[in-house]
Amino acid sequence: MENIFLQGGGSLAVGSELFTALAISIFLIPITWIWFCLFRRKHCSVVGPKAWPLFGSALEMMHNFDHFHDWLLVYFRKTKTITITMPSSAYTYTVDPVLVEHILKNNFSNYPKGEAFYEKMEVFLGDGIFNSDGEIWKRQRKTASFEFSSKNLRDFSTVVFRRHALQLSQIVSHSADTREPIEMQDLFARLTLDSICKVGFGVELGVLSPSLPDNPFAIAFDNANVIVTMRFFDPFWKLKRLLNVGHEASLKKSAKVIDEFIYRVIHSRRSEIQDSRAFHKSDQLKPDLLSRFIELGEDPANQINEKTLRDIVLNFIIAGRDTTAATLSWFIYMMALHPDIAERVLEELKQFEESLVLGSLKNSIVADQRSFNELLAKFAELLDYETLGRLTYLHATLTETLRLYPAVPLDAKGILDDDVTPDGTQLRRGGLVIYAPYCMGRMKFIWGQDVDQFKPERWLKGGTFQAVSPFKFTAFQAGPRICLGKDSAYLQMKMTAALLCRFFMFKLVPGHQVRYQMSNILAMAHGLKVIVTKRA
Repeated sequence: MENIFLQGGGSLAVGSELFTALAISIFLIPITWIWFCLFRRKHCSVVGPKAWPLFGSALEMMHNFDHFHDWLLVYFRKTKTITITMPSSAYTYTVDPVLVEHILKNNFSNYPKGEAFYEKMEVFLGDGIFNSDGEIWKRQRKTASFEFSSKNLRDFSTVVFRRHALQLSQIVSHSADTREPIEMQDLFARLTLDSICKVGFGVELGVLSPSLPDNPFAIAFDNANVIVTMRFFDPFWKLKRLLNVGHEASLKKSAKVIDEFIYRVIHSRRSEIQDSRAFHKSDQLKPDLLSRFIELGEDPANQINEKTLRDIVLNFIIAGRDTTAATLSWFIYMMALHPDIAERVLEELKQFEESLVLGSLKNSIVADQRSFNELLAKFAELLDYETLGRLTYLHATLTETLRLYPAVPLDAKGILDDDVTPDGTQLRRGGLVIYAPYCMGRMKFIWGQDVDQFKPERWLKGGTFQAVSPFKFTAFQAGPRICLGKDSAYLQMKMTAALLCRFFMFKLVPGHQVRYQMSNILAMAHGLKVIVTKRA
């Protein structure tokens, strides 16, 4: 009887559990349906990606990672500002020049790089000028501003840029002779890396030599640049770093290669300075930036140690190498797509050539390779800071390239305190506000109905270059953080572009697809493969 009773009681218990589960289900199903309908209704009235519980918009962002800027562009064609929620914070993206001016100038102190940005980039950029705030940033900015305005640095840069542009042109000339396709983005990255290493810290890296050798530092630098960008989209990057797996494990190896190289350069330069003073009794420094910062570091008040020097060097490399290389790549891509504009650039270069009296060298290109390279060298001698200022159409063409393909496609700022922007957008403390130069360059309300046309003439009025507000054209930032190296970048880009456009024509390799790679810099995912023909 006891067993029968227990069995009966067990059946009643099971039945009770089933009834309870059924009741809960009946209750939860309509509640869930109501929540879902309310969720859908809420988001139907909001322009932007959907925010799901726990994950926010992270899943949609990761799904569109490879074409992220164009994914944002779809939303920006409906509204100027969108908010994208992440598992632990919110990102506000904007293309509104009024809001950009608010965060970059009018309320500058409330929008530092911030802890969220610093944490993700610290392994790469450390406390350098692009990753620091407060007094650290002010000290570096003040010193860098003085150095970039120095005539000595400008003259030194001109010599270095000319020599490397000529070296690159000779490599391109060889490719034209062999009729073999050439990858221009790789060449530009080598050009700018050699140049910034020479200008920045007096080192001849030699990656632009005719054999085009691989360089472990350059490979590690590119790898680290891509991976730290992925941290902004990967909510699990901290866990991966803790477990030392996936991209984070690769980043750790790259950071080690980078640090070993940079510290070796610093120690070498310091020894050279000490030896120069000891044996030659000379206080004359080399004209590179690193030597200047080492000298400043001898004063304890400047607080410049080995780690600070490392951060300064890396930040100037990313400023002077990647941005210029990317812009030159997109410029040549535009020349290949728009041969009519390439011809207008050529015409200006010919008039420039005539005005500086090349005499019998004009139109004297012959088939002999030596004669062609001699003409390249003679033309290069005409190019300096002053004469390049005459090339107005070339300047406009490079600027139009930057409008559509800005070297830095997104720029993030931290939010120190809650704020309400002029358009009524509420920004919460601890989040990020990000303006999008790539998308801004494609906004009709900023540039007009012909926004999608590559049109250098939009920058010219009566043959004179007309700048616009830096809060509309944000390729070089604006406000207190406006790019110090803008003139230096234009100097190298114009010198290189003048040589290439004067002596060569570029055509895309059939079937080669050009698209951007998601990184801090708007580089091309598969490079720029072209076939080169000499102009005659």
